[in-house]
Amino acid sequence: MENDQYSSETLVHQRSNSPVQIDQAIIEIVSDSGEGAQKCGQSLGAISAKMGNGVWTVEIIPAEIQPPSRSREGASGIRVRVGSEKVTNMGNYADLVVALNEQVIYGRLKQNAYNENTVMLIENKWATHEQDSIKRQYAQALEEFRAIGIQVLEIPMETECLKLVPDPRKGKNMWVLGMLCYMYDRDLKIAEKQIGLIFRKKSQAVVDINVKLLHAGYKWAQENMSMHFRIPSMNVDYDQIVMNGNEALSLGVMAAGIELCSMYPITPATSVSHHLAEYIEKVGGIVHQAEDEIAAIGFAVGSAYAGRTPVTVTSGPGLALKTEFIGLAVMAEIPLVIIDVQRGGPSTGLPTKVEQSDLLAAIYGEAGDAPKIVLAAATIEECFHFVILARKLAESFRSPVILLSDANLATGVQPFKRPQIDQHWFASPIDLSPWTEGVKPFDWDPQTGLSKRPIPGQKGGEYTVTGLAHGPHGRVAYEPEINQHSAESRSRKIAAFQKTLKPPKVNGDPEGDLLIVGWGSTLGAIEEAVNKARGEGFKVSSIHLRFLFPIVPGLVEIFKKFKKVITVEINYSDTLGNPMVTQENRRYAQLAWYLRAKTQLDIDCFSNVHGQPMNPGKVLEMIKQSLS
Repeated sequence: MENDQYSSETLVHQRSNSPVQIDQAIIEIVSDSGEGAQKCGQSLGAISAKMGNGVWTVEIIPAEIQPPSRSREGASGIRVRVGSEKVTNMGNYADLVVALNEQVIYGRLKQNAYNENTVMLIENKWATHEQDSIKRQYAQALEEFRAIGIQVLEIPMETECLKLVPDPRKGKNMWVLGMLCYMYDRDLKIAEKQIGLIFRKKSQAVVDINVKLLHAGYKWAQENMSMHFRIPSMNVDYDQIVMNGNEALSLGVMAAGIELCSMYPITPATSVSHHLAEYIEKVGGIVHQAEDEIAAIGFAVGSAYAGRTPVTVTSGPGLALKTEFIGLAVMAEIPLVIIDVQRGGPSTGLPTKVEQSDLLAAIYGEAGDAPKIVLAAATIEECFHFVILARKLAESFRSPVILLSDANLATGVQPFKRPQIDQHWFASPIDLSPWTEGVKPFDWDPQTGLSKRPIPGQKGGEYTVTGLAHGPHGRVAYEPEINQHSAESRSRKIAAFQKTLKPPKVNGDPEGDLLIVGWGSTLGAIEEAVNKARGEGFKVSSIHLRFLFPIVPGLVEIFKKFKKVITVEINYSDTLGNPMVTQENRRYAQLAWYLRAKTQLDIDCFSNVHGQPMNPGKVLEMIKQSLS
């Protein structure tokens, strides 16, 4: 969605008793770490979703855990996009930014978050700070911001908060929330309930003072601000829930009937286990925090061997450490769900930033030939449903299943249709009936490669489990033909799964000048850019891949109907024209590399490792350049 009405001219000069209707707003709240900007924005997003708006949030997280205050690299906060239609991505430039100091704005300007139409509401206490150097920094910054074209309004946030609390750092975020609730015509009753939910583990006194701060911010804005807008609700005829991707993964684990999550904390995946730890015992499960990543997956593999498919949750560095045990699960054909919430790499890389850099590691990361199923969620709703799917696939094909998410989905908040509980989601009871006599533990079907799995405790189902090459009885294979046959069987069952898949749907016309191919969390940005380009007359379409190994069928036929095919990804690729880069040595983005190998077609790529979610403006610019 683009909203031409939402301009700085309207924001500053419009005065009306009733709010001005707009289609959408992109709002940022930025501050030093620890000032509650993210909590403020998450609350605004939740309130808006409960009012029926489309919402997408993106957390702004510094690379350091606790960077110095008033540092340009230490911006901490959140972007909230609210719309009258479904919102699927963070959008382009912010319409409004609330800044608790001027220095954090510089980092966001480097990331191209604002333009000349952005309005800035900034804490004014720095203008009268006791240190002359800080006063000079503040005055100089405001002069620079205004020179860019940003309209800066100085707000007495701390002065107003001091009327209610002795330490504004412990309440300024809720005062700002109240101010934003007035500006965007948010329902105060819903806002009060949201505050009660946020501070539900605190005392009633804490809830009460935060509600007072909310009302104080609302009243101040009502009396002093000319900006007053209304964003119509979406017309939906179904119940919705609001959550981020990690919460959706957590709920998906419980909905799948998975009783064990074994993991070691790692950013940005850790909050999956936090959410699970709060609720999973109520449905008969446990969260096991192991001493390291290797122990976590080892514990999970042991649990899976015992009959219950577990999940282990990690990010890129943890996936690297888990590779040997993943190989064991492939060889021993032990069902296992591995969730990888991707972040920047390699090594510890960018722990708090988004990338899609684990695709090839997920598909090919193990030693030897280790085929397993790899799929990627593209939305927060899919984070929920794909965990259920992953468990079913793991058990049906006696295989590890890797589910890829990323930091954009992990922290993004979005409303989606409330799932209706289905008994088919849940794992079946462990079958401890006597094992069928004569059936081998790896009795591979010659057509599908599938075999029935014995469970410890089944009478007559005892068998040897080994990471060594083995034959149908599980015993170590010494003959070359047996190792060849077992490798063929493990691969054949993945091919059998591929036969159940359908070609992806094309967003747009089935043929044209350009096809954009994406995967994971880039879905919303790609489709918004493609739809806008199509509205401007460009012959461009897109597809989005969820099943990555085995790859979905029909891609060659789809690709050949377009003059150009380009992947859009958040991982590294060389740019032709850069020093030393030639057509011969150029490195392609990971999906492009993979599709070129699979289809033998000339597939180009557009990617970056900025650590930011892909926005529709960048994709639209690339489309126009490619077709100019």
